[in-house]
Amino acid sequence: MINVKDIQAVFIDRDGTIGGTGHFIHPKDFKPYDFCKDAFQLLQDHGIKTFAFTNQHRISRKEASIQEFLEEFSSYGFDDAFICPHSENDVCGCHKPRPGMLLEAARIHNLDLKKCVVIGDVGSTDMLAAHAVGAMKILVLTGWGKSSLQQCRDAWKNVEPDYIAENLLEAIRWLLKKQGGI
Repeated sequence: MINVKDIQAVFIDRDGTIGGTGHFIHPKDFKPYDFCKDAFQLLQDHGIKTFAFTNQHRISRKEASIQEFLEEFSSYGFDDAFICPHSENDVCGCHKPRPGMLLEAARIHNLDLKKCVVIGDVGSTDMLAAHAVGAMKILVLTGWGKSSLQQCRDAWKNVEPDYIAENLLEAIRWLLKKQGGI
């Protein structure tokens, strides 16, 4: 288990983790859960970099733009955002569960991904991407989280989250408490 002082970054999924139901919602219509502001503030208060990382295949269909997502994430205070605009059928290394977005962030921000945390609501994408790079894995039960543990568990049966949280705020509080930060 990494110490809070050693955590280099927290990667946070968007749909179902920050807000929404897990389904696509255009950035102009997307509303974060009420507790997210507190979660983001806790990370900032502890000097932990926060990165959004999200699959957004609707970009490839011209239903939204990368710029719209970047502006959304910037408004929440993220340090950077990594967005896969490809469909799951495209051949790319960035579409979760492939770890390309995490690897790109590590290259750009000089991160040791074993000292990073991934928080998301989908075991078969978020948790598998985190597992591929050795990052700490926190599954939240919002969005697709509950179904990830039940009817979809077979898709990621060989991977265990380090923690299962009710929501993003609980995940951040657990992380900081567990690591001695609060």
